[in-house]
Amino acid sequence: MSCSLAMAWDDALTSYDFGPGHPMAPVRVALTVALARQMGVLSAPSVTTLEPPPATDAELELAHDGEYIEAVREAGRSLRAAPAFGLGTPDDPVFEGMHEASALVTGATLAAARAVWTGASLHGVSVSGGLHHAMRRSASGFCVYNDPAIAITWLLSAGAERVAYVDTDVHHGDGVQAAFYGDPRVLTISLHEHPASLFPGTGLPGEIGSGDGAGYAVNVALPAGTGDRGWLRAFDAVVPPLLRAFRPTVLVTQHGCDSHELDPLAHLELSVDAQRAAAVALHDLAHELCGGRWLATGGGGYAVVQVVPRTWTHLLAIAAGTPVDPEAATPGGWRELARSLTGETAPESMTDGAPARYTPFSSGIDPDDPVDRSIMRTRGAVFAHHGLATHL
Repeated sequence: MSCSLAMAWDDALTSYDFGPGHPMAPVRVALTVALARQMGVLSAPSVTTLEPPPATDAELELAHDGEYIEAVREAGRSLRAAPAFGLGTPDDPVFEGMHEASALVTGATLAAARAVWTGASLHGVSVSGGLHHAMRRSASGFCVYNDPAIAITWLLSAGAERVAYVDTDVHHGDGVQAAFYGDPRVLTISLHEHPASLFPGTGLPGEIGSGDGAGYAVNVALPAGTGDRGWLRAFDAVVPPLLRAFRPTVLVTQHGCDSHELDPLAHLELSVDAQRAAAVALHDLAHELCGGRWLATGGGGYAVVQVVPRTWTHLLAIAAGTPVDPEAATPGGWRELARSLTGETAPESMTDGAPARYTPFSSGIDPDDPVDRSIMRTRGAVFAHHGLATHL
């Protein structure tokens, strides 16, 4: 199928930096862009690189209170904590230029969203974005401004009738869910580790939205230890049927890759290959359901050499219509760059050697399987709201 990609990038995006020792190390996005460049993904004729402007205060106010924005700006000047706004915590320490760096991340996601909505490109990707935990009046979970929520609100204001948001980060996409909890124009689907074992402690299947938005917040809470087969089975059981029932005008996706077995902060056991398979499926659903209009962001991911660059390079290549063979070798120059920046020995291949296979949910339910029980709780909570059968 024909694809075109608007990639929003500026080297200044690496200034979103909470400091030495913080898991959200900006080297992860720098190494992603370097790998995509060295593998020829960004030089494909289908790719346009956009140099984004920072989001304006008016744009930030699509999802945040003005008082909070001013608190972020002041914290980045004074380097004083503002605990009432979640600023100065171990997760979100204050750093110089915090507002400017965070506004640029949001500006990148908005630039990609505009390219998709105006038809300048079918697909838009903002690998520095996906900061899905930030709330209207507070920072949370490494996230200062909620760029997905801002971009979705902008798309609605620009004329999108329905926006679907699919979040594959290991952590619940709580900030985006909260922003649209009563809005039936936005379907939020989050697949994440069960909140009993992971931050932010929310995202149970019973969180389905409120008022007119009841049934439009969807949560798949998977047990710790879930691997490729279970995760892909859960995706298959929930995401395609709901998206097909909802018929989005635009698909927005968040591709946190902290679901990988090597991630130091969580407990799912996915491979790069399964994460790639999810990106392929979402790309295909965008073409099937909304004319290819697809905005994708990065997100979490703290195995900064072993996982993030490969997973997001696959994402970029899929969006560009030039998918990378999983068996392809990573360039020697990139591996040397990774070693020089981090001291780590980088992977030599774009695959983890996993088959990324699963048994489709339509084959039957195993009531003794914890993943199937999780799937059924989610389907039981929301499927009837969309005219879908809970059981097979």
